[in-house]
Amino acid sequence: MRPKNTICLWFDNDAEEAARFYAATFPDSKVTGVHKAPSDYPGGKEGDVLTVEFTVCGIPCIGLNGGPVFTHDEAFSFQIATDDQEETDRYWNAIIGNGGQASECGWCKDRWGLSWQITPRTLMDAMAKGGAEARRAFGAMMTMTKIDVAAIEAARRG
Repeated sequence: MRPKNTICLWFDNDAEEAARFYAATFPDSKVTGVHKAPSDYPGGKEGDVLTVEFTVCGIPCIGLNGGPVFTHDEAFSFQIATDDQEETDRYWNAIIGNGGQASECGWCKDRWGLSWQITPRTLMDAMAKGGAEARRAFGAMMTMTKIDVAAIEAARRG
């Protein structure tokens, strides 16, 4: 049964490659369908891969090979909650090491231009707590590129 809501992501003819990378990188992620164009279209030819159905951490997505007309920006991102530094490093390094680029405060972009927030749960817990603990954790985060779990936990303790 198809989900009622699916995230549609526009790619420049490499949706299948991106979907396979996400499926290999994140848990509960897989490619569930590859569909070819039944005829020529503005971004491609009959028989080209037109759409790719996949999940990222259980979230249903469709990659649309629409060509170079539209690109991704930070207005949309996947936020991946991590449990420790090892998991944070693993996802961060997979994205950056596959042609991505680092940004600030736990954000990075993959080689297709999609933004990712690799966010340790300890940071989210501190923010939810509010008050001085949240201010300290937030202040520490603002100095980081990839999130340092030990530094966030130290900031939470004061």
